[in-house]
Amino acid sequence: MNVTITGGTGFIGSRLANACVARGDRVTVLGQTNTPAESENTARLMNTGLRMVPGSVTDPAVVAEALTGAEVLFHLAATQHEMNVPDERFRDVNVGGTRLVLEHAARLGVRRVVHGSTIGVYGALQGTIDEETPPAPDNIYGVTKLEGERLALAHPAPPSVVAIRIPEVYGPGDRRLLKLFRAIERNVFFTIGSGRNLHHPIFVDDLVRGFLLAAEAPQAAGQLVLFAGPSAVSTNEMVSAIARALGRTGTRFHVPLLPFWYAAAAMELSLRPLGIQPPLHRRRMDFFRKSFALRSLRARGAVGFEPRTEFAEGARITAEWYRTQGLL
Repeated sequence: MNVTITGGTGFIGSRLANACVARGDRVTVLGQTNTPAESENTARLMNTGLRMVPGSVTDPAVVAEALTGAEVLFHLAATQHEMNVPDERFRDVNVGGTRLVLEHAARLGVRRVVHGSTIGVYGALQGTIDEETPPAPDNIYGVTKLEGERLALAHPAPPSVVAIRIPEVYGPGDRRLLKLFRAIERNVFFTIGSGRNLHHPIFVDDLVRGFLLAAEAPQAAGQLVLFAGPSAVSTNEMVSAIARALGRTGTRFHVPLLPFWYAAAAMELSLRPLGIQPPLHRRRMDFFRKSFALRSLRARGAVGFEPRTEFAEGARITAEWYRTQGLL
């Protein structure tokens, strides 16, 4: 296929681009190099021979260039972790950028859009969550991603749209959990809170396989689908699995959550207006605070997707990749 991936220089997008190249697709990546990881991903992607279109999804000329000739669009570009930008930036990219790529996709004859949404639309909801759970976003990222998701699903076909709500993603190429692996490797990690809160992560190669299935499944058209790994794990279980993968004993040292929560809020209030990325912010505390298990009602039936990689195995593969890259 002729495939375009927005946000293709990021963790998930670059892994997806490599998978598409490996199976013989003609791939165009629209992306930016705002971080060292994105620059490294771009250099690796250039070596595969795919087409790179540098720029933002908010730029009509860039979007038109990237989508010309595309049959399938994987829309992954988003403002996500940036805490040193105003709320308008989130809306410009996550809503305005989505509107722009949909308009160009329709005009240029794209047949299927796989829209990357997020479990961030659920906010701080607890318990078991599925596609029918009412969203309740609790930050500007979740709010704008929900707006973009609804915009995508309401867009008239063609192209047909599949929206995928993505949970925590980890695996080779990830830099977010690298901090956790490094802290455990160096025996300096401590758990904030009880560690009993649940996560439901998905291994990146499972997610990529799900995206590729969603691009082809006829019954997925117009569907909102939640992806998740095989099972939910607590923070304590994640730490133990990573420690085993690294040959470490892990730690049982816990500290209270509340002081860190207040410190994160204070840093946001004082540093964000100055355009400074807070070293600690409330969304980072979500790792220790939010607790949920995910249940997909549509992944198997609409997309034909089932995850394969349990967290312990995924942590082992990820640790091996970090070591080969000299990151541990």
